[in-house]
Amino acid sequence: MPLKFIRCTAIVLLALVMGLAFAHVLEQPAKLQYDALLYLTLQKSLYVQWGPPHIGGFLEPLAVAATGLLAFCTRKNKRELCFSLGALTALLLAFPLVFFWLVAPANAGFAAAALPNIPRNWMDLRSSWEMGHAIRFVLQLSAFALLVVSVPVGTRDPAVVIR
Repeated sequence: MPLKFIRCTAIVLLALVMGLAFAHVLEQPAKLQYDALLYLTLQKSLYVQWGPPHIGGFLEPLAVAATGLLAFCTRKNKRELCFSLGALTALLLAFPLVFFWLVAPANAGFAAAALPNIPRNWMDLRSSWEMGHAIRFVLQLSAFALLVVSVPVGTRDPAVVIR
C-alpha cells in the first residue's frame, strides 16, 4: 500500500473528525444561552447520532489508527516521523484522554437523565462537555496541521512504500 494513500487517508479521516469538533465549537455560544430543557433535548436527540453505532463514532478511532500506521510507515524518515508522531500524540490526547476525562462523563450524565427531569448538575455537565470539545478541536487542528505540513517532507522520497 503506497505511503501517499495512507497519508491521504489519515488526513481525510482527521479532517472529518475535526469537522465534528469544530461544529461543536461553532455551536457553543448559542448553546450556552439555551435553557436546561432545550440543552438536554439536543444532547439526547441530535448528538447521539455522532457516536457509536453511527459513523461519527468510528471516525476518530480510525483517524488515530491511520495516523499511527502513518507514523509506523515513516519510521525511516526522521523528519516525517516527527510530524506523524506529533500528530499521533495530539490525537491520543484528544481521544481517549480528553474525551474520557471530560466528554464521556458528561455524555453519561445526559444519557441517564429522563426528560423532562433535568440533572441538578446539568450546568457542570454542560461545562465539561463544551470545554472537552473545545480542547479536542484544538488538539485535532494541531494534528491536522502537522500532517499537512508533513506532506512536502514525505513526498520527497516517492520510492517509500509499504510492502
